[in-house]
Order: sequence, then structure tokens, then C-alpha cells
Amino acid sequence: MVAVVFTPSGRRGEFEIGTPLLEAARQLGVDIDSVCGGRGLCGRCQILCTSGSFAKHGIESSPSHLSPISQTEIKYSERKTPLEVGRRLSCHTRIEGPLVIDVPAESQVHKQVVRKDAEQRDISLDPNIRLHYIEVPEDEMEHSISNVRRMLQALENQWQLTNLTVDGSIFTMIHQALIAGKNSLTVAISNDGYKQRVIAVFPGFTDQYFGLAIDIGSTTIALHLTDMNSGDVLASVGCMNPQIRFGEDLMSRVSYLQMHPEGTVEMTEVVRDAINQLIDEAAEAANIDKRQILSMVAAGNPIMHHLVLGIDPSPLGFAPFTLATDDAIEIAAREVDLQINPGGRLYLPPCIAGHVGADTAAVLLSEQPYKAGSLSLIIDIGTNAEIVLGNQQKLLACSSPTGPAFEGAQISCGQRAAPGAIERVRIDPETLDVRVRVIGSEFWSDEPGFTDSIVNFGITGICGSGIIEAVAEMYLAGVLSTDGVIQAKRQAESDRILSNGRTFSFLLTDGDVKVSVTQNDVRQIQLAKAALYAGVKLLMDRFPTDHVDEIKIAGAFGSNIDAKYAMLLGLIPDCALAQVASVGNAASTGARIALLNDAARAEIQTVVRQIEKIETAVAAEFQSYFVDAMAIPHKTDPFVHLFKVVNKPAQAAEEDTQRKRRGRRKRD
Repeated sequence: MVAVVFTPSGRRGEFEIGTPLLEAARQLGVDIDSVCGGRGLCGRCQILCTSGSFAKHGIESSPSHLSPISQTEIKYSERKTPLEVGRRLSCHTRIEGPLVIDVPAESQVHKQVVRKDAEQRDISLDPNIRLHYIEVPEDEMEHSISNVRRMLQALENQWQLTNLTVDGSIFTMIHQALIAGKNSLTVAISNDGYKQRVIAVFPGFTDQYFGLAIDIGSTTIALHLTDMNSGDVLASVGCMNPQIRFGEDLMSRVSYLQMHPEGTVEMTEVVRDAINQLIDEAAEAANIDKRQILSMVAAGNPIMHHLVLGIDPSPLGFAPFTLATDDAIEIAAREVDLQINPGGRLYLPPCIAGHVGADTAAVLLSEQPYKAGSLSLIIDIGTNAEIVLGNQQKLLACSSPTGPAFEGAQISCGQRAAPGAIERVRIDPETLDVRVRVIGSEFWSDEPGFTDSIVNFGITGICGSGIIEAVAEMYLAGVLSTDGVIQAKRQAESDRILSNGRTFSFLLTDGDVKVSVTQNDVRQIQLAKAALYAGVKLLMDRFPTDHVDEIKIAGAFGSNIDAKYAMLLGLIPDCALAQVASVGNAASTGARIALLNDAARAEIQTVVRQIEKIETAVAAEFQSYFVDAMAIPHKTDPFVHLFKVVNKPAQAAEEDTQRKRRGRRKRD
């Protein structure tokens, strides 16, 4: 028997040598497509074996732990498309040793739902790249002048532009551009702070050029192709971040790199390849030539930021969490192998701290708390939560290691957001009857039409927003104590409370796929939410303040969670619910602002330098805040605003009374 782990789901099991991978995946409920029933005809069940030592899983994985290439796989490659290097058909590949197996997005039945739509925002258009049309005099035999020199003279004579530098990519294309344009050119000039640079030439006249705003998340990548003249988003595309196979969260990837220093190159290559594929997809969707894309802004957390640039992020894995650079960066996109116009420019906003990155800087540019009188709390929830507290007086920032539980990982029936995943849960506190809604259906499970609406995918598991609502509803129904313990005493009232040895679980659905919440699931959510809340309390303590005026939840995950349930769980502090809002993919919005407005870049660079950074890993108070935040919603914070609109469970009210009595006895 050997261990096999499937990513990105994180599901693992022990299997006999010789077991087909597709069979192992099905036993674990791993999402792998197969139309031909395992005959090796359709090619949809392709997988990739990840090489290396994975201390977290206790596995040394290698392609040599797979059976040799089968005749069926050889015939498939001859009959259809040859398998890419490293790809295998899981239906005809057998387990020969310990393995970490990556299931690519295209091999999954329930494709990842990437929240990729661009937010509507009024942006003042003042990009740092401009187009200039010129007519270039023909060269003369008696006074021959180079193509580039004549172009520069024309720019000076016709546009009064002097002291220009010229990107090296111009030399290879200017001759053909002059011929095609009959000695007329459209020249793109970028303003790189202290100097202006000619970055592209087009034959004849054109007034169209485009830019890209990219949010490089640890789980997903979202890209927005933008018209630089109008600011309109022409295409929004997204994909899973392929680095997931090296670890579902950032620190897992850093740990991998610490053990495999050569992995930096591979991680860099796969994320750049993913971005290039999205560029191709967006350009095709908008029916444009990639050579017309002249500008890119990419925002990501510090580890993503470093890896895109080809920088080893391993120092971010241990104190003092040193960044290679925290400055804003502007370089030619080709220097990092990003395939737009050869002279196109890439801008990355500044990083704030070792675990608070350029994506948070982009969020700040979008929401601008530094211009407001009210005290704002901004949270971007992912595998690592970035938190900013402040107003026009000052800003504080920190990060908290929430882990992947909010994305469905480390949850027994958890999965990422995809059709069939439970995303909404309601529990009747009297009968403990359950209603759910799943991604891909507009109906609740007790409404007519629900069964028909999910016939193509069924209920497959539960995603992050679903597990949050499930735990919160279990608390409201009295199934969970304030300490997060599933209550056995209610077992006599409902067959949904199931015994699992010394602990219990709560059954949500009992169909072909049974979806339940176990005691360990509750603990994983408690650990994640306590880490986030402790970070918030740390910032409030340092500000100092005992309340916030408004809470903004950023990111794709934040756009899909109900503020009431987030507060009820203790994910966010007490605040008037009307003042809690999702701000969508604010990092992408901030990236678009930096793409379209040159002054915004200088603005955010100034703001970032003024932020006070708090490092949770070395803050003495963090642990005590964390322990108190494990309770639902919190051990000591009263949540006055919340319980004005939500009835506190009878059991929780009784626990509060007992706690007060114990406190009085101690004082006496």
C-alpha cells in the first residue's frame, strides 16, 4: 500500500501497487473527466505527476513511481494529439509507488469558476503610453541618415519631442514599418518617470492600442484586456494558477522551494505560461493583434510578485521575511517572457511588507481609505489574508495565515467553487431540516425545479462560502456550541447528527454524494477565522480603536460570502451590517487604475511608503487574540450590532450567563 495525493483537491489515500490512477481518483471522489469509460479513447483523464519531496505529505513523488507508458497511450498519441511531456492517461497508468498527482483544469469535470468580471469604475484616462503619428522624410544619397535617426527627427519636428531613448525592439521592425506605411509611422512613446522611450512603431496611421490588468492570485489568475483610449474592458479571462500543484497555499510553495531550490525556475515558467495563454485567449476574444498590446500592470502577493519576476521567494518563508525589492517595478514585458508587443511595458505596484503585497497596494488604490475620514477595515481573504486598517490619518497593514480552508481545501467534502458545489445553507433550528443552494442552480433544494437544474452535475461537495454558512447555521440551530463542538445531545432529535467514534458530524445532503460537516471541518474553519480575526484585533489594538466604521471584503471569495454569516462566524469584527460590503476583485480594479492613469502610480507609491507594517508572526499579543477568536463568534467580544438583528442561540445565551457568573465569582 502506498500513499497518493491528488492536487488541487488535496485528497489522499492508500492504494495497492498496480491500482489504476483513475480508479484511485474515483475512490477518493477526485474530479477527473472520462467520457470513454477508461478505454483510452477520449483523452480527457490526463494527469501530471509532480516530482520532488513533499514533507507536508510525507511523500517522495516521482514519474518512476508510475507504470511504463502503455500501448493504449502510444496509440492515443498516434491517433489524436500527442500527449504533452509528462502527461499520462490516468485510466491506463498504474500506481507503482508514492505519488503527488496534479489534475489539470482541462481534465476536471467541474471546471473551476473564476470570478473574472471587471468592476465598473470611473477612471481618469491619463496613461503613461501615448501614440504619435509622423511622416518621415525619405533618405537621401548625399546626406544619408539612419531610419531611427530620421524617426527621431520627425518626432522632434512634428511633436517637439526630444531626448527620447529607443527600445531595442524598434531596430528590427522600423525598416519594414516605413516601407509598409509609405514613410509614415505611428510611434508609441512611454513615460518611464524621468525619461521618455520609443517602445513600438506601426506602419501608417493607427489610433488603437491596448493594455492588460492582471491579478495574479495564489489560486486563480484574472486578466482584463482594456482599450487604452476608452478605458473599456474588451475581454476578461481567468484560469487556475498552475502553481497549485506545488502547494495549495503560499507557504507550502515556499516550503517546496526551500527543499528544491531549482523549483523557482519551474514555478516561474508555469505562471508565465498561464499568463501568456490568457493573453492569447483575451486577444482572440477581442479579435485584436497581440502586437497592439503595449502596457501591462500585474498585481500579486509578494510570493507571486517575486516568482513572476524570476526571483526566489524562499526568504519570505522565515523571519524577518525579507523582500528582494519592495519598490514599484517597470520593465519591458519581454524581459519576463510575456508575449505582447516586443517593446511593451510591464508595471508592478510596490509591495507593502513580506506578506502584504502589490495586490494589496492595488486594493488600496481602488478603495482609497487614505482619503476618507471614516475608519475602514479592508480584508482580502485567500490562503493568506491581507488586512488594512485606517483612514486619512494613518494606515496599518498585516497578513494572517488563514490557509486554504475557505477555498474548500482540508474540508472532508470540500471543493473549489464549481457547478455542483454547495454555496448556501439554511438549517431549521427546530427540526434541523436543511436547505441548500449549489453553484449552477438558481433554486433552493426544497424548491420545484431544483432536481432538474442540477441533472448535469449533481451535488458534488461544498465550497468556501457554503462551509461558512453551514458552520454559522449549525451554531444558530444549537448544533454547535460556542466552542465549536458538535452537540451529541441533539442526536435524539435528528438523524442528521452522526457519530464518528468520539466525535460527531452533521449531514447536509444524503444523495449520491453525501455531504456532511465533521468536527474536524469545524476546527479547520475555526483555525482559519481565528487567524484572520486575531490579525484584525492586532491592528485595532495598535491604531488604537475599539470599533471600525466600515468593513470592505475584497477578492473573489469576498464577493460570494454573506456579511451576516461572516460576522456570525467571527470572521470579521462587529459592525453595522449595512456598513459591510463586498468590493469584488478590487486588486484587478486597482491594476486597471494604474494601467490607465499614470499619476495613480506615483500616488500609490507614496501611500505605501507611509503604511505602518505589523508582523503577526512576532507580535506577542497575536496568540492570545487567536485563542479568544476560536470561539463562535468570539470568546469575549459582545458583537452588539450583530445580535440586534440575529437572535443569539439559547445555548450560547446560557453559556454567556454562566461565563458572567464565573467572572463574578472570581472577582468576589
